[in-house]
Amino acid sequence: MTASLGRRVAAEAVGTGLLVAVVVGSGIQATGLSHDVGVQLLANSLATVFGLAVLITLLGPVSGAHFNPAVTLAVWFNGRRGGAGPSLREVVAYVAAQVAGAIGGAVLADAMFAEPLVTFSTHDRFAGHLWLGEVVATGGLIMLVLGLERVGRASLAPMAVASYIGAAYWFTSSTSFANPAVTVGRAFTDTFAGIAPASVAPFVGAQLLGAVLGLAAVAVVYGRPARTTDDVVVPHGEPELASS
Repeated sequence: MTASLGRRVAAEAVGTGLLVAVVVGSGIQATGLSHDVGVQLLANSLATVFGLAVLITLLGPVSGAHFNPAVTLAVWFNGRRGGAGPSLREVVAYVAAQVAGAIGGAVLADAMFAEPLVTFSTHDRFAGHLWLGEVVATGGLIMLVLGLERVGRASLAPMAVASYIGAAYWFTSSTSFANPAVTVGRAFTDTFAGIAPASVAPFVGAQLLGAVLGLAAVAVVYGRPARTTDDVVVPHGEPELASS
């Protein structure tokens, strides 16, 4: 399916917005139903896995379902030699749509649960071990997204990317944001899934570093890409992906 840039950008905005709405909304719901932080995280991660898989399946054929600037940049970099990836103009449009959609998704989730709109988070996540978690989470996501495409298994992206993000919620110290747009969006809600604005820049820096390391890992494991490749259907994302 070949969609116009306008339709692809709209899909990225809607998809990223709904992804953030799932993450934030399920976090609000979980904290209202249980005081056990483990149960809250379990509910939040399960909702994210299911929601992400659906969004990738639904919107992947339109835009590639990146929903994630790190994925968009990695796909562009990976395909720049053979001309298979997006152009720089498309990258800028995708990233802008993803960030705008993420902010809108956070506001939407707050509205659905009668929370104050556009209240910046007070949840501080400023620590070195959390940044390391974001490097690992994002690097693994990029390796998964591009690796699936390299081995001709991009059709498995909805299940594989969602499963990876669900697992990374638990095996990383940061609970796997792994997505600069989602990170920005989550700063706009003072709820379970929020992140304080002062913590955003280091998280995004760690995610971009993780993306670079993910690209390096793909090059080491799979070698240089062929001159022509199929479009990555993404997440996040994370392929037909991110992330949370």
